[in-house]
Amino acid sequence: MALHGGRSCSFLWLRQAQALPQGVLKRFPWGTPSRMQSSYSGVPQEEKRLELATTADRSNVAAKTPVQELATPGGGRRLLKEDPLPFSAFLTDSFGRRHSYLRISLTEKCNLRCQYCMPEEGVKLTPRSQLLSTEEIVSLARLFVQEGVDKIRLTGGEPLIRPDVVNIIAELRKLEGLKTIAVTTNGMNLARLLPSLKEAGLNLINISLDSLVPAKFEFIVRRKGFHKVMEGIDKAIELGYNPVKVNCVVMRGLNEDELLDFVSLTEDKPLEVRFIEYMPFDGNKWNFKKMVSYQEMLDRIRQEWPGLEQLPAGGTDTAKTYKVPGFRGRVGFITSMSEHFCGSCNRLRITADGNLKVCLFGNVEVSLRDCLRSGAGEEELLQIIGAAVGRKKRQHAGMFNISQMKNRPMILIGG
Repeated sequence: MALHGGRSCSFLWLRQAQALPQGVLKRFPWGTPSRMQSSYSGVPQEEKRLELATTADRSNVAAKTPVQELATPGGGRRLLKEDPLPFSAFLTDSFGRRHSYLRISLTEKCNLRCQYCMPEEGVKLTPRSQLLSTEEIVSLARLFVQEGVDKIRLTGGEPLIRPDVVNIIAELRKLEGLKTIAVTTNGMNLARLLPSLKEAGLNLINISLDSLVPAKFEFIVRRKGFHKVMEGIDKAIELGYNPVKVNCVVMRGLNEDELLDFVSLTEDKPLEVRFIEYMPFDGNKWNFKKMVSYQEMLDRIRQEWPGLEQLPAGGTDTAKTYKVPGFRGRVGFITSMSEHFCGSCNRLRITADGNLKVCLFGNVEVSLRDCLRSGAGEEELLQIIGAAVGRKKRQHAGMFNISQMKNRPMILIGG
């Protein structure tokens, strides 16, 4: 559970700092912050233990990526001075990964009940007073952007049910250095809101759609609304978004028979259909037998389109992208389970209740909300963020171990 008050946070930070290698501690020359660590409630104490990479691993990284010690307060930005492309040390982990992409959950609420995201019985929502306010969201975003984040994605729950979502995007657009504002949505409210969202500064859209069969769609999301989602996709295309990304979680026995239908959508429309491997989270009844691997999906699609060609990927891309020659759009695969991409991960997450998660599948969290509300200044927040990023593991624990770990349901993380 989140801890309140300076003394408790200071004690936790000191206790955990003792376990950090010398090189990590040298990144924080101003001393220990007075507020620090919290973990997701319900996590067994043994699982809360921070498993750090070996000192030898960290030394190897340090040898490959020269890093100078941070300047003292008042001496300017804290940068990796010897790197040709300077980047904040606070957002660079011990393996040299630079975290320039921040995902912020705006709400825990959703107007759908997707099987892979929310337990059938629902979830216990955080009291409104404990969720981040608009001011707190923008304040944290500003801090991360100042340190090098250039892309922010708004998630949920369903972010478009938050009444002030347009205002939040407009405020984010004012942040100097922020290049991209994206949103992941179920599309239910998209057709109505998108003109305002675009005017406010929204650059990219990901829309969740797990079936092209209305009855099956309703079974998966436990609600009606298929036609609203399709209207949202059409509106995004109409307003010039290209590509419009469509996220499809593939589950055996449910929708893997629609792979070819989804690919066919890209023939005439500027879509990037992204097939996502089914991932384990609390309450979604994950089973290995339900997961359809990237390779199996790819083989099935290539049977229909043997000429399917792979496209070049960026260094931090999560999707392996392909294109059927002559098609307007493309398809991608998010291979988190069968072929993880942890080595190039550049993402951090802030939950709706203000906790920083450095890994989607990790169960250790840091409450930035509590630090903000107890009066932490910018430098103290940066120390806390930097310490959390510095403890990020080389890779996630693997699908079978993840399925046994205590973590939030997806809806309480924000994807």
